[in-house]
Amino acid sequence: MRRRTLATLLPLLALMAIPAMAAGDVPAGYYSDQKVVYQNDGGRPDNATYFKHILGNLKNHVESVGKDHIQIRVVDFGDGVDLFQMAAKDPMLAQRIDDLKAEGVRFLICRNTLTERKIDWHELHGVTEADIVPSGVAEIVRLQGMGFSYVHP
Repeated sequence: MRRRTLATLLPLLALMAIPAMAAGDVPAGYYSDQKVVYQNDGGRPDNATYFKHILGNLKNHVESVGKDHIQIRVVDFGDGVDLFQMAAKDPMLAQRIDDLKAEGVRFLICRNTLTERKIDWHELHGVTEADIVPSGVAEIVRLQGMGFSYVHP
């Protein structure tokens, strides 16, 4: 009877220990290497709040897995491109994007959105010609075909 009780309790105790880990205390090897594509098409009616949310998710994701064990691409199209227009005027927002880039996060900008909205990519914070992809939606599908998991916060 004692052996049976212990065998029943051990899995429960293990599950209880997982939430007790503080942020950043993820044991080595807990997460396998990851390739992830995030969709950013904005969050109207309050893009500013949505952008803070997605940038926070990205930061937490990198910190949890480790920058040497994760590849993140953020495909920005539609209202998601507003993030880079806002960052061109907001130094704190620009810094958050720059910090993520320094951790290896790549932001990809949809050419279709730029064309449809008559946006000059030179006016977007931190965007280079190499960051522009022909189609945001097609880029997400392309990356999924390359083994990237899809996230739309």
